[in-house]
Amino acid sequence: MILFALRCSADHQFEAWFRNGAAYDEQAAAHQIACPICGDTVVGKAPMAPRIAKGVARAADRAREQAEAVAANAPPSAVPAAPSNAVPAALPAPIPAPVPLPNAADVVAALPPSLNDAQREAVAEVMRQLTEVRRSVEKNCDYVGDRFAEEARRIHYGETDPRGIYGEASDDEVAELHEEGVTFHRIPWIPRSDS
Repeated sequence: MILFALRCSADHQFEAWFRNGAAYDEQAAAHQIACPICGDTVVGKAPMAPRIAKGVARAADRAREQAEAVAANAPPSAVPAAPSNAVPAALPAPIPAPVPLPNAADVVAALPPSLNDAQREAVAEVMRQLTEVRRSVEKNCDYVGDRFAEEARRIHYGETDPRGIYGEASDDEVAELHEEGVTFHRIPWIPRSDS
């Protein structure tokens, strides 16, 4: 999966997820992407800049620490991205997504009282986006469970058709995949909520 910053002909900017770069190209050429503000279907990629939330850095550090604590007690999940929101144009890259993070509501509730409403909303928005990443991965990729490393290698070496996959991989398997040059990334895995 890949996230692109987009801009319509009216100069409205928005973001959208795609299975890979080719999927974006096909949809844009067919005018299947519409601006959520004005409905314009003439869209193009907008420049993207790194997102740095200075005011929420401490809260993000706490969330990361919580995630690492959870990760110490849970096996990593792995998601190979299709050639884009992560990898090369022809083959999807395996993306071990490690740690299940705490529930979004729990993270926001655990924020220090010294944070203002804008900072709390920024953390909540990050958690919403991570939840959307999970939904998108589950919708567009194949779950391979503990066979992640094996399937990632088969895709990498051209033994099976390229596709997005996700599943679990041990730390040893992750290290071996790195050594073999298999492209993948760990992603934060937000637990499902009842809402």
